[in-house]
Amino acid sequence: MAFSRITGTALAAGLAVTLGLGAASAETLRLSHNTGDTTTWHQGAERFAELIAERTDDAITVRVFPNAQLSGGDQMRQAEMVGRGALDLVVTSAINVTPLVPEMAVFSLPYLYGNYDEVDATTQGAPGEMLSEILLDRGIVVLAWGENGFREVTNNTREIRSPEDMRGLNMRVAGPMYIDVMNELGANPQQMQWGETMSALQQGVVDGQENPIGAVIIPQQVYEVQDYLTAWHYSYDPIFLGISKEKWDSYDAETQATLRETAQEAMAYQREITRQGTAEGIDFLREKGMQVYEPTAEELAAFREATQPAFDKWAERVGPEIVGAFQDAIVATK
Repeated sequence: MAFSRITGTALAAGLAVTLGLGAASAETLRLSHNTGDTTTWHQGAERFAELIAERTDDAITVRVFPNAQLSGGDQMRQAEMVGRGALDLVVTSAINVTPLVPEMAVFSLPYLYGNYDEVDATTQGAPGEMLSEILLDRGIVVLAWGENGFREVTNNTREIRSPEDMRGLNMRVAGPMYIDVMNELGANPQQMQWGETMSALQQGVVDGQENPIGAVIIPQQVYEVQDYLTAWHYSYDPIFLGISKEKWDSYDAETQATLRETAQEAMAYQREITRQGTAEGIDFLREKGMQVYEPTAEELAAFREATQPAFDKWAERVGPEIVGAFQDAIVATK
């Protein structure tokens, strides 16, 4: 009888240990991004979370936190926190990372790109790999590139057809390069967290802002607080899904491959829905009452000329090797 009790106790203890090990092997990763839960950023992050749980049988699950909740609302801190292992995963845009990695500004140089083929030749090709290597040195492993998109300008004051129309406007911007671009156009740039921007537009603290149509302007309902939009395609901004190198190094090669493949599938989906939203966006915004202007080639040339000093300044900061690699990849698409 005593033997049976001892044996039963040992078996129960063994089972508890086994179950405990099973529970310990499962983990939940935290993913931060800085837009709202209606955006394509969030949809891409959620798709990644769904797929990775499915493909690892819930051994790895991902919890998505929008609006930069995990970095105290500071969208610029997210990448730095991932780099030092304080966050597991991030979806953020290149321009948000420029304070940490100035070279990331290359993607957003004014009027660098003319179309999506040129974009894809860099983000999905060797130039994107160059930037991934630089981010790796900062402790971030880029799993896949997604899309924020071509940035368009909105405001509540007047239609923008020329650089002169930008003069005196108080413009919300996301990062330091855009401050220089707006200064060249004669506007008054104000760097501001996205979480503060909608109320600032509503209250007239700023006159306007610039962001992509499919990824931000429509899902964040910017059209409800802005009257005018000019589709000037002046700058492009990719996003990326990155993981802490510290966390990445804790996985075996098979798990790493699963994470990377899943991220690439999720971001391919994110790019698709962002471009679809952009393609349908102009008509949608007109239906919502915005006055949308699409500049002529001559008008775009005037904007390009006006912003050339900002291009030259940031191209020098990025470095000729990187800028040259991007320009070569773009020329190869023509």
